Amino acid sequence: MGVADFAFYAFAITVLASAILVVFSRNPVHSVLWLILAFLSSAGLFVLLGAEFVAMLLIIVYVGAVAVLFLFVVMMLDIDFTQLKVGMARNLPLGGLIGVVLLMQLGLLFGAWQEAEGAMGLRQAPTPDPDEVHNTRALGQLLYDDYAFLFQAAGLILLVAMIGAIVLTLRHRTSVKRQDVLSQMYRDPAQSMELKDVKPGKGL
Repeated sequence: MGVADFAFYAFAITVLASAILVVFSRNPVHSVLWLILAFLSSAGLFVLLGAEFVAMLLIIVYVGAVAVLFLFVVMMLDIDFTQLKVGMARNLPLGGLIGVVLLMQLGLLFGAWQEAEGAMGLRQAPTPDPDEVHNTRALGQLLYDDYAFLFQAAGLILLVAMIGAIVLTLRHRTSVKRQDVLSQMYRDPAQSMELKDVKPGKGL
């Protein structure tokens, strides 16, 4: 077994073990840390496959932004672990039933899976020869040349989803004091300030 084979099995076992620990860890902070390890191991697998650009994206976007954001949110939230355990015990039978149904559906799907004729050739058709074009350049050509309009449409869909999430979660509460910049800028000093003539020896 060569170095590449050893690295593949090491990364694969690490991904599977960390994914299991993400689900079964009792502490949410530990779950996020195991998730970061799973992302890093997946990036190692992408490097072994020759997709170093995707590996760097996985590290920069998911580990550097998403997972760290999850970690900060989990650490800042005041989580009642006792209440979480009570809710988990109450919903465990229903969750187990849904999990069994999903496993049965996946088993039926993979059992009846048949590969169409010429599927492998169709998957390899958009892939250029690595000796002629680098894989990062080929990925950029696919995204920004061949499927530029679909890429822009995906960006617009994400923008609409972000705006919708902001609108749905925005609540105007009357009990919160808000700053009115315009009223502060255009206020009359004569109305906002009053001079008091304090006599000597007398307090306010």
